[in-house]
Amino acid sequence: MKPKKFKVGIIGLGPVGMILALHFKSAGCEVAICDTDKRKLNLIRNEGIELVGKINKSIYLKHIYSGIPELINHNCDILISAVKAYHVDSVLNQIDKGNNGLKLLIAQNGIDIRVKYTSHFDDSRIFRMIVNFAGNLNAPNVVNVTFFNPPNYIGSIDDSGEEMATYLADVLSSRHLETKCVNSFKVAEEAWIKTILNAALSPLCALSGHTMKEAMSNRDTLEIVEQIIVEAMQVAKAEDIIFEQNFVKLCLRYLKSAGDHFPSLAVDIINKRDTEIDYMNGKFVEYGRKHYIKTPINLVFTNIVKAVTQKNLSNNNSKDKYLEK
Repeated sequence: MKPKKFKVGIIGLGPVGMILALHFKSAGCEVAICDTDKRKLNLIRNEGIELVGKINKSIYLKHIYSGIPELINHNCDILISAVKAYHVDSVLNQIDKGNNGLKLLIAQNGIDIRVKYTSHFDDSRIFRMIVNFAGNLNAPNVVNVTFFNPPNYIGSIDDSGEEMATYLADVLSSRHLETKCVNSFKVAEEAWIKTILNAALSPLCALSGHTMKEAMSNRDTLEIVEQIIVEAMQVAKAEDIIFEQNFVKLCLRYLKSAGDHFPSLAVDIINKRDTEIDYMNGKFVEYGRKHYIKTPINLVFTNIVKAVTQKNLSNNNSKDKYLEK
């Protein structure tokens, strides 16, 4: 496989989708992108995608679509899903179940996110990417990359696609977005670890209004973060996830390096959107019940975020109905 002949299709142009689009394109791949935000697409057509902060790069893209069927017709070698978990059902409704053997790379947060895709993709065609970079939008087409703690990880879900996983990892690494190809067990393990990191701060920042740096600098919130990690570790160990020595301290060190960044879940709460809490803290509660392990702090954050989200969405619907009158 050669980059200049390799076609990458990306659904979802949040920070993750745009960062990946830029790096695959700069490596020589043909990149097609898709998003429902027409203002964002127009800005990308006219001004390209720009990364600032920890990564400073910009690039123009040619193949830009507002609908998933048009993106599928672009005959991509691999489709990358970089949408939020709560948008997956909508995405799948626009993809034919046959889809001619199309391969899928999941670049999303959360545990068990793969299960949502199994109605349309069998495991031999699914790849998982654990993303260790993040950013916030300065403008619809400008990402402020707030941190990158390499490496990222890519793995084939059933280990049958090692060649493709290696290729994808090598392409990204060639553009200084260090990414490692790992086996299915390692990628599953890293998914749990990344979810623990996300769960430790995301709902806390969402409900308190703190950035990650602010939360990690406050003794009171830092104590909560540590307890979330300890609870999640107990659940993960029951699922045979193996942790290295001093894991809690390493997590805290990782999180302290995140900077003044609002996690995506916090951004969703701020913008009164749905959240991915069910695939983060909610999963520790779910698996905790399975193994009869109590997870009170994760339960509190899960339920409060869901209650706030339900109220926000209800208010949004009420406003929409008012505007229709």
